[in-house]
Amino acid sequence: MTILQITSLLIVLAAAFGAINYLFLRLPAAIGILVVALLASLGVLVLDQFIPALGIAEDVRALVLGIDFSDALLEGMLGLLLFAGALHVKVQDLRDQWGPVFLMATIGIALSTAVVGFGFSWLTGMPLIVALVFGALISPTDPVAVLGVLRAANLKKSLETKIAGESLFNDGVGYVVYLVLVGLAFPAVAGHGTGHGAGHDDGGVAMDAILLFVQEAFGGALLGLVLGWLTFRVMRLIDDHSLEVLITLALAFGGYELAVALHVSAPIMAVCAGLLIGDVGAKHGMSETTRKYVDTFWQLIDEILNAVLFLLIGVEVFAVAFSGDLLLTGAAAIALALVARLAAVAVPVLMLRPFREFAQGTIPIMTWGGLKGGISVALALALPESEWKPLILTATYCVVIFSIIVQGLTVAKLANRVGREPDLV
Repeated sequence: MTILQITSLLIVLAAAFGAINYLFLRLPAAIGILVVALLASLGVLVLDQFIPALGIAEDVRALVLGIDFSDALLEGMLGLLLFAGALHVKVQDLRDQWGPVFLMATIGIALSTAVVGFGFSWLTGMPLIVALVFGALISPTDPVAVLGVLRAANLKKSLETKIAGESLFNDGVGYVVYLVLVGLAFPAVAGHGTGHGAGHDDGGVAMDAILLFVQEAFGGALLGLVLGWLTFRVMRLIDDHSLEVLITLALAFGGYELAVALHVSAPIMAVCAGLLIGDVGAKHGMSETTRKYVDTFWQLIDEILNAVLFLLIGVEVFAVAFSGDLLLTGAAAIALALVARLAAVAVPVLMLRPFREFAQGTIPIMTWGGLKGGISVALALALPESEWKPLILTATYCVVIFSIIVQGLTVAKLANRVGREPDLV
């Protein structure tokens, strides 16, 4: 199928499944589309078991595998989604919460990667370095899933900023950690300059990891701020809402591809550029009419891409290997991921508690609200082929599905139950 045919099919299915959800299930839009897509996929698999002569499952599996989910998300949709999400997070709100956001996006990711890695290695017998790769790809909270749920959760402003800010940044940090660990675990096939020979000493490995982190993370942030500032300066000279919307779209698309070409973190670039345009650009570079058009345009882009992404997550069940042992391991991975998320939230909060107050229920709400999503699935699919990849992919898929459906549908109730005190910082 051509790209246009695949795109058309995905949009038609997303619209159809969205209508089914709206008419019958009444779940939040993105989660409802995922649930309908997952049920439809499982229905095809069950039908194939009873009437194998039809060969429906194989045809659908071939179609799904023909869609490169990793490329579609990591090199296409992610930049637009992160840019759209960052546009609606105000820099002043983020500045007030920079301590928790920074610690959770750095120390939190490191803790979560270690907890999942060591635990998964012990559970499965997987080599520790490979298990740490799984820890890195499953640790970031997915801003697409998180921001979608936040709209309906009605959380306190300070808590919402912490969750949104952390989710926007920790996927970039987690992706850098993932690149480093993939280079160590699969040196023969790692293509990111992180591979090391057998004789490479620990000091060299540590230095390579530090250099890669600086290049990816800080390079991505600098590029995003520079491109965002240049775009803002251009928009100040223009008063044409349609052209200014086009300029923001060019920034999201072009900036992301430039970051990829320069080997810096494209996700962090998109977040920083989006924050600058959404705050400074909106205040000083846009008329009121332009602000409305930009907000409406990016909200629409965000909702359409969310629908397509959650549809893709639902149909990726055809790319996952299912067996009793693998599903049992997936269930254990869910529990392990929740423990790791608790550590990633609780340790930074406890570190900062002597210096600032936190709203009631911060730890349980942020732990349960740290949803995993398409980024984890895309990174698992992008792993080099190995004997451990099917297990990692199945465990990742189980964690993501549980996270989006179970946690996503209950985090608002949890927030209402444990977070009733007046809003603190």
